[in-house]
Amino acid sequence: MSDIPLLSSVQRFLDSNPGSFVDGRSVSEPGAERFELFNPSNASVLTLVSHASEALVERAVQAASGAFHGSWGSTTPYLRGVALNRLADLIEANAEELAQLESLSSGKSIHLTRQLEVPQSVVFLRYFAGWATKIHGQTMTPSLPSFQGEQYAAFTLREAVGVVAGITPWNFSLMIGLWKIASALTCGCTIVLKPSEFTPLSLLRIAELAIEAGIPAGALNIVNGSGRIGQQLIGHKDIAKVSFTGSVPTGVAVGKAALSANLTRVTLELGGKNPAAFLADVDVDAAVEGILQTAYVHQGQVCAAPERLYIHRSKVEAICAKLAERLGAMKVGGALDEAAQFGPLANKAHHDKILGFFAQANARGQVICGGKPLPGPGYFVQPTLLRALDEHDPFLQEETFGPIVTVLPFDNEDELVRMMNDSPFGLGASVWTNDLAKAMRLIPRIEAGTVWVNMHTFLDPAVPFGGVKGSGIGREFGSAFIDDYTELKSVMMRF
Repeated sequence: MSDIPLLSSVQRFLDSNPGSFVDGRSVSEPGAERFELFNPSNASVLTLVSHASEALVERAVQAASGAFHGSWGSTTPYLRGVALNRLADLIEANAEELAQLESLSSGKSIHLTRQLEVPQSVVFLRYFAGWATKIHGQTMTPSLPSFQGEQYAAFTLREAVGVVAGITPWNFSLMIGLWKIASALTCGCTIVLKPSEFTPLSLLRIAELAIEAGIPAGALNIVNGSGRIGQQLIGHKDIAKVSFTGSVPTGVAVGKAALSANLTRVTLELGGKNPAAFLADVDVDAAVEGILQTAYVHQGQVCAAPERLYIHRSKVEAICAKLAERLGAMKVGGALDEAAQFGPLANKAHHDKILGFFAQANARGQVICGGKPLPGPGYFVQPTLLRALDEHDPFLQEETFGPIVTVLPFDNEDELVRMMNDSPFGLGASVWTNDLAKAMRLIPRIEAGTVWVNMHTFLDPAVPFGGVKGSGIGREFGSAFIDDYTELKSVMMRF
């Protein structure tokens, strides 16, 4: 099947050679440096995007600061929620346009953007909007002694921290960007967002829709370009918080820079080398379906995806054989090909990195299936399954962030837990079993921010998400995000 036709609005957006979005309008500075945005499905140039200058980034921060101290800061919690729900309505109304923009630049299947990323962004946005009127402090009675009949009272307030700098990755730019936008705006903060230079298109369109939804100019700003922009934001005296999603090395650098700048608070959602444990009682077909649905979605370019499979020795051969058969039969195609089951990697740099992993695996004789690039102009590779040489195999330690899954058998639960926890990461993990008692005993022993049972990767706005160990600092979703976007103020009174 050929690619779906582009909407005329999508083509117009590409033809506009977009820039940034500052203080309520699109901005392309005269003479600005431009960078090429590539289509991962065929390596062609989609459009040219203007790189924001230092002066434009400064304007964005000042616009956000003005909105925080003015229009958005004075908006009541109820009306903040109304505006966010209007934005959700507009996302639904423009769903196909957003899905096409996101798939074109990220290489993500159009099915995934239509059925998951866009609709789930709406679900998350509406969830956050509901919290706008539910941010509150506490009252308490101090235990201070009364010497002359005086009394004491105390309470706490939750106050928005100020201007937030959001830095998003290229894998789910629309959804992750909206998580940061919604978290900030719900709490009364304003935001300057720096998307990945590979995937800025859908978020630029979101900024336009935000104005249409009634979110005032300056509350949401998008600045495009290289990592230099992120550095400028992190070190800016008027940035009160940095929310970063990306790799561990970059996240460590972001955290250090933020602390060095102004003791700026940070939320870091970083990488993972996530384990999935398949116990002896699992059904082979169900296990294979679960792996296909979670480990290879978006070509494995998901921070929480399972890259390490620990399978009970009694089931490992059957699961590997069936999984290899299914992977070999997957139809590979472009992001806008509705018949494709597996698409391209998101960009050439990542494609080259994955080819390096393939070379290592092939040299060691670890490949069960896949392990090769595919011909054509796009960034295509085969979905790949590897057999670990031992529990210290590098493919069980280093995050590949691609369609490379490594298998190792285990014999008992103590061995399993030791191997699952033998990692510098701790983002997510899963246990697959029909024995609830075993699952409940394993959960507290697993070092991860999220433990799934008979599922993996799925996120819900009501359930906090974040990592332990090297996988990050802070939590998103639930009510936990409020702690990271507000400051707690204590008030004591004598009367």
